[in-house]
Amino acid sequence: MHQYELYGIGAALLDTEIEVTDSDLKTLGVDKGVMTLVDDARQQQLVDDLKNHLVTASHACGGSGANTIIAASYFGLDTFYSCKVADDANGNFYRDNLAAAGVNYPEVLNNAAVGTTGKCLVLITPDAERSMNTYLGISAELSVKELDSDALAQSRWAYIEGYLVSSPTGRAAAIALREQAESSGVKTALSLSDPMMVQLFHDGLKEMIGGGVDLLFCNQDEALQYCATDSLQEAAQTLRKHSKAFAITLGADGALLWDGEQEYRVSSPKVNAIDTNGAGDMFAGAFLYGINRGMSFTDAGELACRAAAQVVSQYGPRLRAEQHKELLEQTASV
Repeated sequence: MHQYELYGIGAALLDTEIEVTDSDLKTLGVDKGVMTLVDDARQQQLVDDLKNHLVTASHACGGSGANTIIAASYFGLDTFYSCKVADDANGNFYRDNLAAAGVNYPEVLNNAAVGTTGKCLVLITPDAERSMNTYLGISAELSVKELDSDALAQSRWAYIEGYLVSSPTGRAAAIALREQAESSGVKTALSLSDPMMVQLFHDGLKEMIGGGVDLLFCNQDEALQYCATDSLQEAAQTLRKHSKAFAITLGADGALLWDGEQEYRVSSPKVNAIDTNGAGDMFAGAFLYGINRGMSFTDAGELACRAAAQVVSQYGPRLRAEQHKELLEQTASV
């Protein structure tokens, strides 16, 4: 028996979402549609420049990996998450938020160090695109010390957030997690996370993937960037060398899946997208729930597409707890 169905590792970030215009992005010098790492001074400058927008800002416990693990937990999986927070108000909020979502975490998280918990400023334009400016804070120091080898060995799946590639200690922790999982017979999954991460840290991501993971998540832009091609089919063929299975999300066009033997296309419900922040994270969380609970790749993919469509049709990277139950009820009725 496995104590946990899903063990994850990633950055712990307090998200602040603000609605802006494309003109605002140009004025602020923010690259659209990607995640940009910034220092504390740059993030504070952005906050100051956007002070008139803050009255409508929303806050959430986030980070890509956390969004995925929390989604999987709300769907019903027993989950565990390794991350790093500081001994500050945001760190306390973050731990409480994980616990409220039913996510277990290492005891070391209760002994937080002095510093600043990571923060992500998410700027949402009218076309629903999200542009992220992230100050990692103490998350940049995430290391093997935050791993719980016992919990990992008692897990069915391990999920690695690709953003960790930007931190030397985080990348080392991700590699150690994959290696420990492999030696314990735990299946491994990894998300490429962001086109900019793939562009800037391609070799580091290859190192994190190692000889190949069991399941790779990415969107179309990340797949093309990682495989150095402008052909989705060529990228799909190349990814087979790096993973036993994959899921490539295609936005409103659904997803391209490969289960190790056969390729499938699944569609996405048509919705009015207002905020794409967290769509890929939700897709991964729902998909991992599905295959953990015996769903076929196509059924898991369809659930994941419906869940991601729900996320982009509202503000924020996560769904309310009851919305996960509603999605499962819809799945059961199909």
